[in-house]
Amino acid sequence: MEIINTHQAKTHLSKLLERAARGEEFIIAKAGKPIARLIGFREDDRTRTGGQWKGLVRIGDDFDAPLPDEIDQAFRAPSQ
Repeated sequence: MEIINTHQAKTHLSKLLERAARGEEFIIAKAGKPIARLIGFREDDRTRTGGQWKGLVRIGDDFDAPLPDEIDQAFRAPSQ
């Protein structure tokens, strides 16, 4: 994998993006230390289907009921 310094990456970004789109990968480094990896974007072409958890999860009738005061207060910012 090719290592590119930040100056080169800024100067040649368009060309690096074209190469990444074709499948190449690059490490972008600052002062010789790797800070990022440039890779091409790939759409997720898997079809999503739901229902795998049907019958396995139960949501209680009181799911959205108010919390008890002591728990509710624990999540609030301290008063000024």
